[in-house]
Amino acid sequence: MYSFFATISRMKYIERWALMRSSRPENLSEHAQEVAAIAHVLCTIGNLRYGQDLDADRAAMLGLYHDVTEIITGDMPTPVKYHSRDIRRAYHEVEDAAAKRLLQLLPSDLQDTYQSILLPEKSESAESEEYMRRLVKAADKLSALIKCIEEEKAGNGEFRTAKKTIQDAVDELAAEMPEVRDFCREFLPSYGSTLDELL
Repeated sequence: MYSFFATISRMKYIERWALMRSSRPENLSEHAQEVAAIAHVLCTIGNLRYGQDLDADRAAMLGLYHDVTEIITGDMPTPVKYHSRDIRRAYHEVEDAAAKRLLQLLPSDLQDTYQSILLPEKSESAESEEYMRRLVKAADKLSALIKCIEEEKAGNGEFRTAKKTIQDAVDELAAEMPEVRDFCREFLPSYGSTLDELL
């Protein structure tokens, strides 16, 4: 008996934004789904509009599993996680150990496939793979910005400072990556709208 997928299903119990008062809690499962969808469309935009050769399906999988180690580690608040280089390095070691533990919950013939998702090797990657991973990170930032937009639309001023910080980061990414710029121009304005406004 293998418990990998039962463990993965526990993502729904990991709440994000622990230090913030949210009008609606967000769990890791829904965040991962949003990141996967955005990563997929960013790669698709890159392929169709900018001559990239990106694996959108792989990007979606990387997005879906990008925070899976938080099942073991919990969601460390950003101000703590990025406080210093030493903390970042130590946290990456903890994340790697958590990913390796999760891989042990799979049958041995499946471990290599999931290792390439949970622990992708950075040093041996093709240029397109590296760019795709950057787009997945951009999708993660966009998802955080979307959360801030939705909280602000709900009248919650708690996310005002986070929104500005994340918006600045997204603007930097959009200046470097046309896929991010296109998403921000074409899709981001709809977030926070009512269902009647969307349809």
